[in-house]
Amino acid sequence: MNADNTCGRHPDSQYVELAVEIFSMLADATRVRIVLALRDGELPVNRIAEIVEKSPAAVSQHLAKLRLSRIVSTRQEGTKVFYRLENEHARQLVSDAIFQAEHALSGNPPHHDPVKRAVEPA
Repeated sequence: MNADNTCGRHPDSQYVELAVEIFSMLADATRVRIVLALRDGELPVNRIAEIVEKSPAAVSQHLAKLRLSRIVSTRQEGTKVFYRLENEHARQLVSDAIFQAEHALSGNPPHHDPVKRAVEPA
């Protein structure tokens, strides 16, 4: 049996419309930056805000949308809420989009350079 058909990667798959919604949710630079910030683990809102250089209020609004779309999930510790990626696929999707952008701008994208790849985090 073809794995592409069984896991939803067929043109008439029921998941195509949902995939479009996920792309739409990630069609925002702040949300992409949030996913990149969370690629190594969970963080509280204030730390995410520092990393993406936005206000905590703005980051909270973006996180709420990402949470509704099940891209991020939360864990509460006392009064602090920690956000993390729901699974590895959002991280991979954003990484692949960044790699595609590198290809669009360069004949020799940094992710193909073994020296740069060894220094930069995935």
